[in-house]
Amino acid sequence: MKGCRHCDDMKKMLIESKIKFTSRDIDKYKKEYDLFVQATDSEFIPAFMLITLEEDNKTSNIQLMVPDEDFDDLDEALIKVKRYLN
Repeated sequence: MKGCRHCDDMKKMLIESKIKFTSRDIDKYKKEYDLFVQATDSEFIPAFMLITLEEDNKTSNIQLMVPDEDFDDLDEALIKVKRYLN
């Protein structure tokens, strides 16, 4: 979402940690965001969908993370993303 300071800060933290990610603007991808909100019952951002992509391009180990439920601040979010990747 353009103008979301927390989103911009999180992206910067991911870049500085050399973590590859795909950013999705909730205004541009509204239908996708609406499905995410329905699945998590949360409209808070920044939110994450962590996905493992297998060699055969199948996805597995999908984890949805939203503020106030899965992490309290951006530092904790980054720690959890790093744990997921290891």
